[in-house]
Amino acid sequence: MLPFHRRAAQAAICLALCAPLPPAFAQTPVQAGPGAWSANQVWANDTTHGGALSGYYYWPATPPSLDNKRALVLVLHGCAQTAGGDVINGSGDAGYNWKAVADQYGAVILAPNATGNVYGTHCWDWAATNRSRSYGHTAVLLDLINRFLSNPQYAIDPKQVYVAGLSSGGAKAMVLGCTAPEIFAGLGLSAAPPPGVTTGQISIVPSGYTATTAANACRAMAGSALDHFATQVTGVIWGSSDYTVAQAYGPLDAAAMRQVYGGAWTQGAAVTVPGSGSNVEYTDANGKVRTSQITVTGLGHAWPAGTGGQNANYVNATRVNYPAFIMDFWFNKNLRVSQAPAPVMASCSASVSGSTVTVNGAASFAEGSIAGYRVLLNGPSPVDDDAAGSGAAFSKAYANRADGSYGGSVTAIGNNGQTSNACALPAFQVGTGTPPPVFTCTTSSASNYAHVQAGRAHASGGYALANGSNQNMGLYNTFFTSTLAQTAQGYYIVGNCP
Repeated sequence: MLPFHRRAAQAAICLALCAPLPPAFAQTPVQAGPGAWSANQVWANDTTHGGALSGYYYWPATPPSLDNKRALVLVLHGCAQTAGGDVINGSGDAGYNWKAVADQYGAVILAPNATGNVYGTHCWDWAATNRSRSYGHTAVLLDLINRFLSNPQYAIDPKQVYVAGLSSGGAKAMVLGCTAPEIFAGLGLSAAPPPGVTTGQISIVPSGYTATTAANACRAMAGSALDHFATQVTGVIWGSSDYTVAQAYGPLDAAAMRQVYGGAWTQGAAVTVPGSGSNVEYTDANGKVRTSQITVTGLGHAWPAGTGGQNANYVNATRVNYPAFIMDFWFNKNLRVSQAPAPVMASCSASVSGSTVTVNGAASFAEGSIAGYRVLLNGPSPVDDDAAGSGAAFSKAYANRADGSYGGSVTAIGNNGQTSNACALPAFQVGTGTPPPVFTCTTSSASNYAHVQAGRAHASGGYALANGSNQNMGLYNTFFTSTLAQTAQGYYIVGNCP
């Protein structure tokens, strides 16, 4: 067998569904970072393997996309790789390709280097039998996480901490997720040998080793933190041409984590992922998707970086963009951040008397109260009023509107800052003139990327915004899908036709 180093080496969901929140209800913005990878940093000393943990971090200039707090992602390289040479963006490529999704989600990324020379090829100590939190790489990596969690300038949400890695990095990510499930809300495992396997068993599953074996090892690592598995999620990915780490470890890893999470499971249908991937998700007894497992056709032993990433030294830029996929999975499936239903518009209407337009609306909010309404009128005398009223219903008059055709929408704002889908106002006429033509509303369901390409929406700051209403549809990518209704020429709202 070849030595390990020869075989070793992707808005919450966006809660804001409308245009930016009015100032009275907006949350305090978090501090913007430089939007660039840091210089090499030196962190904690490793008293087990020697040396000090070093590496890089990326602090985006963009705002966070979930609960107004930043996510923190720990990314672990594989054997025969380094953070500086393979993970972070360089002058010629994007490495593991994390910067783009960090900007999109407003997340901080950590890219440390493995201390010591474990297993002779700069690996993480994933196969160590000592699973103590104070031992080896586990100790220095948990210290690194704590440094960023405890520093208020980064505004890290402890409910949005994730870990991902390739090969020994993926295996170490699984160890960390098992050892400290209260810290890690989600895992991303690429070609990862599971706990209890030795370095000499990575290319073939040992006789008698099953998902139950791995699950038992995982639970043993957690100790008193077992309860936190109830809100953890895991994504797994592997290549059909990986002959370094046994392909069978991929589905075994996912099955092991389902056993750890417990309960009954429902397997979903295989769904194509751009870049030759096929994804199968499993839903728990509560209807929550908890695991994802992707097989990538033609991918060897490499981190699936996707277009723009490095395409050498166990990094592949021609297949699935796993940073984009796994971030979307983590953010949409996060079980630790409250993602309560938004307010619901019950009705809206507009009436005309002379040059005065009166807009009425009603809404409900199961999670609280309606703190405000926003009225948008498009026409000769446009209106953008973010203080139209509050409570269960409102009515407000807008005088001295110029003659012409008008349309628009009304949105409700909850007392926690969440906004409803827009209620479209039917086209109406002020003054004399040709009445507005009757427009037949149509709907389109597609990925947010496809909506933008088709001219129904536009991209801004990593999000897709519906043309006309400027409603926030969520993240601008191929994984996030939306339904748009065209209620007037060039005017779209999120949802179905009124």
